[in-house]
Amino acid sequence: MSDKTHQLKAFQRLLVIMDELREQCPWDKKQTIETLRHLTIEEVYELGDAILDNDLEEVKNELGDVLLHIVFYSKIGSEKKAFDIGDVCNSICDKLINRHPHIYGNVTVENEADVKRNWELIKLKEGKGKKSVLEGVPKSLPAMVKASRIQDKVAGVGFDWEKPHQVFEKVQEELGELQEEVNQNNQDKIESEFGDVLFSMINYARFLKVDPESALERTNKKFIKRFQYLEQKSKDLNKPLSDMTLGEMDVFWEEAKRLPK
Repeated sequence: MSDKTHQLKAFQRLLVIMDELREQCPWDKKQTIETLRHLTIEEVYELGDAILDNDLEEVKNELGDVLLHIVFYSKIGSEKKAFDIGDVCNSICDKLINRHPHIYGNVTVENEADVKRNWELIKLKEGKGKKSVLEGVPKSLPAMVKASRIQDKVAGVGFDWEKPHQVFEKVQEELGELQEEVNQNNQDKIESEFGDVLFSMINYARFLKVDPESALERTNKKFIKRFQYLEQKSKDLNKPLSDMTLGEMDVFWEEAKRLPK
């Protein structure tokens, strides 16, 4: 059996199971596109955690959960006579072909930047009444992810810095402006300038080819691991953290930093 045949057979099995669950399971029968939405978001975040942990077995499992949701939405769509899984697949196939004219047409590109620029321009032409490349950025995205997508999209049409050092200079400029407002103790302007610092740092991350969301989450995980080590040492000593000095806590913090990753 070829790989493609095996894969199609597995996908067909999932479709059959989805039909059976929709017909026979009380919970599955009750679900709507709206009730699935928050569950889908949760599944995507769980997939993101597995990717950050580099746990490929868990990545496989979480991809299955996400795929189930795609099939589930498509099943509901077919019940509403709006679309089915075939329409979903053909829609993305058509989109990919249209947005890769350097593969399926006669457009010539020199590099990845050309591909991204063409992609955004084609998306703008595809959009129903869209007048801005930024209309494709979902409003409900978390602020950090949204900032990354905004910067990606405007860069895709040529609105971008040329060199990383220019972006870093902008970061330093924004830090200086933030410090000025801190000195003036103007809370509203402090928040505004702090946002500018974050936005410029996210932009700098893009030039360094670092995903800021993943970078911050890795730091979150690292901090949690070290702090939990500190908590365990506190329990071992039978001394509450609140009774320890910062100096005492710092000793265990430094120990935690030396632990194997």
